[in-house]
Amino acid sequence: MNELVWPIHVINLADNTARMENVRRQLDAQGLPFERVDAVNGWALSEQATTEVYDAAGNLRRHKQDLVLAEIGCYLSHIEAWKRIVASPAAGGIVLEDDFAAEPDLRQVLVALCAHQSPDWDIAKLFSISAPARVLRSASLEGKYDIVLPYRVPSTTLGYAISKDSARHLLDHSRPFSRPIDEDHKFFWEHGQSIALVQPNPIRVGEQDTETGTIGEARRSVEKTGRWRKLRYQLGYQMRLRWHRMRGR
Repeated sequence: MNELVWPIHVINLADNTARMENVRRQLDAQGLPFERVDAVNGWALSEQATTEVYDAAGNLRRHKQDLVLAEIGCYLSHIEAWKRIVASPAAGGIVLEDDFAAEPDLRQVLVALCAHQSPDWDIAKLFSISAPARVLRSASLEGKYDIVLPYRVPSTTLGYAISKDSARHLLDHSRPFSRPIDEDHKFFWEHGQSIALVQPNPIRVGEQDTETGTIGEARRSVEKTGRWRKLRYQLGYQMRLRWHRMRGR
């Protein structure tokens, strides 16, 4: 194991062998050992298994649309990664989904990030679709990179570092869940998590070819959610986000 970098856990569905080979090439090229996490196939979950982890009634109150099976499987896959992090002697871990593309200096960023871990953050995201419009705090990390506290936590869980204490807390409090995992990150105050972001991103979205289908494809195949439900969710989130940021959280 590379002692300078926390253990790296790559979430991958067994059928997506091409993605796994792409991951292996990228991480081997930077001298980054990793463990594969056998992803939970949401499409194969039984109704009983789904109801044990997914709070459908809470989803109606707390989210803008019903979860699809692929989203439930994705959340469970991240939970499996957290279990490994808690069981490891390291102070935290790196979680990557198998469709990332690494920048050439990813290793240097991860070394700096693991050394930097402090009470300032519990989770540090490695990717966001766009740069944050508003940053509350910023610190130099490595070369051109900074670690920032964004006013609004970005969606996506393509890659992130997480402390062991945070992984343990989320294991104890995340189930049953009612939102996708990246949406839960946006509600950071519910679990008392401080979520930072590395800027610019040391990873980006890579090849999307898959043998199993993607969450986006699964989402597009279901009935659209009513406009009122989405509006209620968006307004409620904005109000709560403002309230908690005003309180210094």
